[in-house]
Amino acid sequence: MIVIVKANFEHVNDIVIIGKQTFIESHGNSASDEDVNKFNLKTYTKEAIKVDLENEKVQYHLIYFNNKVAGFSKIELDVSNENINQLKITKLDKIYLLEEFYGHKLGPKLFDHIVTKSKRNDQKGMWLAVWIENQRAIKFYSKMGFIIVGAYDFKLSETHSNPNHIMYLEY
Repeated sequence: MIVIVKANFEHVNDIVIIGKQTFIESHGNSASDEDVNKFNLKTYTKEAIKVDLENEKVQYHLIYFNNKVAGFSKIELDVSNENINQLKITKLDKIYLLEEFYGHKLGPKLFDHIVTKSKRNDQKGMWLAVWIENQRAIKFYSKMGFIIVGAYDFKLSETHSNPNHIMYLEY
């Protein structure tokens, strides 16, 4: 059984744990272990997630498979991008699934859910940044209808950046 819920403060620990693990699974070989670990320790803290949850424009959603949390998404409403001329667009900041849940069609279910939430908030499209070497993610986003519209250097640490595509889906 698949269940998707909007995250609240009770879900902070799950987001922190899944965020750290999935970032290592998808980006662990993109930089030194030290840089990846520093990024994780800075990004996936209870305090940082709580700040996000207090922001009315940020929404986290958790997806459960057979009563076990399998991943989460983070969207930010009304976030413009220099590569896109549309206003009222959503930034898909994260859509992370633990590797053990690959193959259960959870990604498309979670994606459809957040697109519905975005549209209900009068958004006209969705954009994201994706590491150019994350071919699995690029293939997924392309299948969902996203197109590459620009480039972005994601600063992982003070000394390391990863090249990213900016991808956009217009509704």
